[in-house]
Amino acid sequence: MTTQNKKSAVTTHRLYMAPMKGFTDCVFRQSFAAYFHGFDLAIAPFIASVRDCPVRRRHVRDVWPENNTRLRVVPQILSKVASDFAAMANFLYDMGYDTVNWNLGCPSPMVASKKRGSGLLPHTDRIDAFLDHALAVMKGRLSLKVRLGWETSAEIFRLAPVLNRYPLKEVVIHPRTGRQAYEGGVDLDAFQACQPIINHPVVYNGDIRTLEDFQRISRRFANIERWMIGRGFLADPFLPDTIKAGQDRIEGKLQRLQQFHEALFHAYAERLKGPSHLLKKMKGLWRYLSLSFEPFDKTLKKMKKSTRPEHYLDLVNRFFETEATLIRKKEKGH
Repeated sequence: MTTQNKKSAVTTHRLYMAPMKGFTDCVFRQSFAAYFHGFDLAIAPFIASVRDCPVRRRHVRDVWPENNTRLRVVPQILSKVASDFAAMANFLYDMGYDTVNWNLGCPSPMVASKKRGSGLLPHTDRIDAFLDHALAVMKGRLSLKVRLGWETSAEIFRLAPVLNRYPLKEVVIHPRTGRQAYEGGVDLDAFQACQPIINHPVVYNGDIRTLEDFQRISRRFANIERWMIGRGFLADPFLPDTIKAGQDRIEGKLQRLQQFHEALFHAYAERLKGPSHLLKKMKGLWRYLSLSFEPFDKTLKKMKKSTRPEHYLDLVNRFFETEATLIRKKEKGH
């Protein structure tokens, strides 16, 4: 492959920020897009449909257009009632969103037990009836986020003919079952088998944590141009940009990461009520971000125990100072 062809292959990939409840809300998306690059759009964490009352702006606060100016967003709806789903989809359309995503992938037992999210996947007749009703009255376009099934990957093969009957914009597939949640490996063989029988653009989602992961999986599925990344970019916020470039050539990472953390901290401080909510949100981020730093155990434990925002910030700033010192020593050859 020539250098020109390599460049073309890289630039055709479209990268999606995965919807991660508790992490990728509008505050995070805005702050992230101010400091990092590579994502073409974000699918927002799901909004549950509303029963027995009109949809109001307060129900969809996370996707208010004025709260989402830096990165294109596709709202996601969790629902098992087509009329409720369509009402919310049309409300969002009137707000300016021409596409919504239906969540058929959430593995939470609390969700799945009510036959929502991935818990609905075995019930192809219900999905068929849902799509038939919703798409008949929806103003915009519809994409789906699915898993291979709830119990087994065989469910996606029963579902594919149903999906093919409808004009879907795209189908995001996470190659695990709902029962697996995020345990065990992704089933790339099942993904490879089901992809050709789905007559819609397919988005791959699952276990892209490094540039090497992406290159390995994208070589196997050379016809896939759309990719969703979740936990991998929370651990390494530079990952989308690295994937787009095809190499890690980013300088000044630590400084930019510190600036992002500070901006995110203050953005949440303005929005959240009370220090406990603020600290819970920020500590949750380090659950993933800490994976990029080794060893990190002692500092992370201190952060987890902090109960005052100013103490937490002091620990974080000291951590970044220590990391900067280590980097300078390595650059000097010590």
